[in-house]
Amino acid sequence: MTDLHPFIAGLPKAELHVHHVGSASPRIVSELAARHPDSKVPTDPEALADYFTFTDFAHFIDVYLSVVDLVRTPEDVRLLTFEVARDMARQNIRYAELTVTPYSSTRRGIDERAFMAAIEDARKAAEAEFGTVLRWCFDIPGEAGLEAAEETARLAVTDGIRPEGLVSFGLGGPEIGVPRPQFKPYFDRARAAGLRSVPHAGETTGPETVWDAIRDLGAERIGHGTSSVRDPGLLAYLAEHRIALEVCPTSNIATRAVATLDEHPIRAMADAGVLVTVNSDDPPMFGTNLNDEYAVAARLLELDERGVAALAKNAVEASFLDPAGKERLAAEIDTYTENWLAR
Repeated sequence: MTDLHPFIAGLPKAELHVHHVGSASPRIVSELAARHPDSKVPTDPEALADYFTFTDFAHFIDVYLSVVDLVRTPEDVRLLTFEVARDMARQNIRYAELTVTPYSSTRRGIDERAFMAAIEDARKAAEAEFGTVLRWCFDIPGEAGLEAAEETARLAVTDGIRPEGLVSFGLGGPEIGVPRPQFKPYFDRARAAGLRSVPHAGETTGPETVWDAIRDLGAERIGHGTSSVRDPGLLAYLAEHRIALEVCPTSNIATRAVATLDEHPIRAMADAGVLVTVNSDDPPMFGTNLNDEYAVAARLLELDERGVAALAKNAVEASFLDPAGKERLAAEIDTYTENWLAR
């Protein structure tokens, strides 16, 4: 197959499933660790590669939370957010819906209004400097239970606190032992306030968790959803209702949700007509980025340049950009692709 990496590198892209803290590069993680020397996170960027080698999903959560603990001040929040946007811009990511977990910061003592001001200041500065548009998904850390759900919902719907860039409401963390239906009242509140529903589901549990996310949480997109392929009826429903799957291939291997890339169910999802989007999840932790994930997906789906461009347009379609913004970004993808092929 043709090496698609150069084409992918210049391709305008949107990303829909990528975590705020999980996007911190080794350089930023080491800088934050040096600021907070009581942490167990290594300050040497090279040592982080070993630190970010996971034995299973539970181990990944433990490591992830240790990095979350490095974000302790509004200045940390602002630095992290702006530098994540810089890394995105280098990959020609034009638009990203960044999953933010405000509960993790507010419970560590960061003032909620200072937190919101920090992410918003970074968002506006990044758009002005890099041209990358950021929007927020506030997600409930499922392992923290209903207290975290109540706090996240309050921050997401309260006028004067809710940030301007907030577009959606999610649910992350472990799925095993954290049933989706218990979070219905909080998703109901968020949706009533105009936020879109984007919970994780079916990554480490079966397809019934995806059904729960649809029925109880009103999911408009599903984070991961890898087990959906075990239920043909579910795949048909996702395809018919254009409920996109936010697929993160390398993440699924790193957390042992899927055994090997060649066994990844992305091909079965696409063959069933599901709206598949490609994402990086927690890219530095998994030794990847969005460009690499597109290259992986292109191999698994046997795509050429036009196929990769169509995949990029899936993310635009499934995004919560306004219609005019979607049209502009889709046109930019088309123009780039035609110019590339005409060379």
